Amino acid sequence: MEGGSGSPPPFGPGSPGYGPGGSPPPDENPYPPVPRQPDRSGPQSPAPAPVAPPYSPPEPSPRPEDPGAPLSPGDGGQVPPGGWQQSPIGQTSRTSAPRAPLASWGSRLAAYLIDGVIIGVPAAILFFALLGGVSGADDVGKWVAALFGFLAWLLAVAIVLMVYAPVLMARGGTHNGQTWGKQLMGIRATRNSGQEWTFGSAALREVALKNVAVLLASFMIPVIPWFLNFFWPLWDDENRALHDMAAESHVVKA
Repeated sequence: MEGGSGSPPPFGPGSPGYGPGGSPPPDENPYPPVPRQPDRSGPQSPAPAPVAPPYSPPEPSPRPEDPGAPLSPGDGGQVPPGGWQQSPIGQTSRTSAPRAPLASWGSRLAAYLIDGVIIGVPAAILFFALLGGVSGADDVGKWVAALFGFLAWLLAVAIVLMVYAPVLMARGGTHNGQTWGKQLMGIRATRNSGQEWTFGSAALREVALKNVAVLLASFMIPVIPWFLNFFWPLWDDENRALHDMAAESHVVKA
């Protein structure tokens, strides 16, 4: 007798799930396979280079709130009052014409002669006043009186020479940098820094450099230092004398 009544029939014809309409045998892995991801570890294309932003010109620097404040030439402003400056760098050469018209050598010469007359006429009157009565004295008294009279006259002239130009040039306003001779000729001395003349700066230019230094140099080399200082503006491209260069100044039209 095949099989007991309690044992299941073998798998085959007549067994459950065999043939059409039967259930398929159970699958050992009921979950579907997971699809494989593509390998991304290979060489990657380079990232695009960043694009530079378009160029925009820098904005001009703001103007100062004070309308009277001096501006530099690069800001498009005016030069300081009374100052002498070249044109902005990059637009003209170093020897280009300055903003203030330079005074001619002839006008400087005329102003020099006018100042000489203003000082020389009172000096001559004082000389004759001090030495006019010497001729009536005896020999010894004549020479002593002449010596003291001459020393007194020389001291008075030296004081006038030391204070005449510095006092006048140190005046404020439109007459700063002008002696009476320059004022009559319509010219004035200006400092390259644009600052006004003070008594000290004017004394340095007019007394120490223009007179004393040239006089001391003339003791070593007669006449030539005076000649060079006086005529140097004729061939200088900025109409400067030697004392102008040393004092860092120019003479311009007022």
